[in-house]
Amino acid sequence: MQIMEQRLNGKVAIITGAAAGIGKATAELFLKHGAKLVLVDVNEQALKETAENLDSKDVIWLVADVADEQAVSNYVAKTIEQFGRIDVFFNNAGVEGKIGPITEQSMEDFDQLMAVNVRGSFLGLKYVLAAMQKAGSGSVINMSSVAGLDGTPTAAPYVTSKHAVVGMTKCAALEVAAQGIRVNSVHPSPINTRMMRSIEELFSPGHATEAKQKLERGIPLRRYGESEEVANLVLFLASDESSFITGSQYRVDGGMGAS
Repeated sequence: MQIMEQRLNGKVAIITGAAAGIGKATAELFLKHGAKLVLVDVNEQALKETAENLDSKDVIWLVADVADEQAVSNYVAKTIEQFGRIDVFFNNAGVEGKIGPITEQSMEDFDQLMAVNVRGSFLGLKYVLAAMQKAGSGSVINMSSVAGLDGTPTAAPYVTSKHAVVGMTKCAALEVAAQGIRVNSVHPSPINTRMMRSIEELFSPGHATEAKQKLERGIPLRRYGESEEVANLVLFLASDESSFITGSQYRVDGGMGAS
């Protein structure tokens, strides 16, 4: 499908966590805007289906655990091998972890969440920024959350991981600005995805619908966001239209940050 104005025409973009939700919606939007895509996810079957549905010679997919340094190095190397460069990196892969007070959280669960949300994000930056520095340009969009800007009781591991992404974003932006590379983070409210179905059940086992209604009441627009609404923001940050924006945090949260 072609549109009149392609805001990423010919740009090469890597999207992690691309098999579903926000990552999938962003892949679809980027392709419409002329990007060449490398889709990365740990879920091989879902990733393959996403790539097949996009049905384009400009899309390749790679199964990778973003917490595995060799796997990250590999998806960056494969991108360069296939397309010659990296213009955009949507550092999106993440997990929700467990709900419960700090005193009841297991270190095993904590470490697993940090491995994906923090180590995975860091490794993506480590290898993608090195490639972008050689080219002297690029845009990185790190996935955080409203939980990266505010606190939530019983979600300390997730909140901690998403605050860490903010710190990484600011440090990376300062480190690579002189090379013409921009690094920003996006901060969604609850979005209507599989992850939120899981979180609803974790917050209120057996009463997920009531949990959803309660969460929606905490959003001034009184609804969850949709993946496409986050993808629209990511597209802006990936495009040249945001050429003077770096080191910033962008809420897409239905007004939650206004209170």
